[in-house]
Amino acid sequence: MAKRKDKKRSAQLFADLNKISANAQPTSTTHELTRMGKFRFQLLHQWLAENFAPCRVADIGGGKGLLAYLLQENGWTATVIDPTHQALPDKYKDMATNKRVRIATSERVPHVNLAFDQSMTKDFDLLVGMHAHGCNVKIIDAAIAQGKSFVLLPCCIIDEPVYPPHGVHWLQCLADYAFGNGCTIHPFRLNFGGQNIGFYSKNQKPGY
Repeated sequence: MAKRKDKKRSAQLFADLNKISANAQPTSTTHELTRMGKFRFQLLHQWLAENFAPCRVADIGGGKGLLAYLLQENGWTATVIDPTHQALPDKYKDMATNKRVRIATSERVPHVNLAFDQSMTKDFDLLVGMHAHGCNVKIIDAAIAQGKSFVLLPCCIIDEPVYPPHGVHWLQCLADYAFGNGCTIHPFRLNFGGQNIGFYSKNQKPGY
């Protein structure tokens, strides 16, 4: 009976993901842009603020750290985990005012300049991976093992321990992996160009 219920839930999850993939409306219409462009960090920042309370965030594969900076400016504790240290951008577009905002050269966000490993997550509440190549399965595993929430927007399949079967989308493969390991997950979509579909899970613990 339990297996049948799990199969039904899994099928429904994939139906939801497919619906989002098939040009469904974004999760929040307040984030609609005239053109889907390069504002993915701002859009994810807004989405996180709407769906999570401020907490300690690991921005895995966070690059220049704009997402971490935006979260930090709004009272979150955010750290970039990325083996390649990059300086913050000198400006970004504020979605609320539609104006460019300069970032002072003195501004900083914390960095861990190492490849992501599960042992790094103990001091964080939320693990975020947006196009975090090679880290998606590790993020799911770390969240399950240490009772963390996670948000994933997967993109390319690079150096992952799990690969999708022929004909299965990488997003669906990861969702199935998370679901199969006991995660309750929820799909979402943001309105930026490229791979903008993801899923999230809150406070994963074995048997929770």
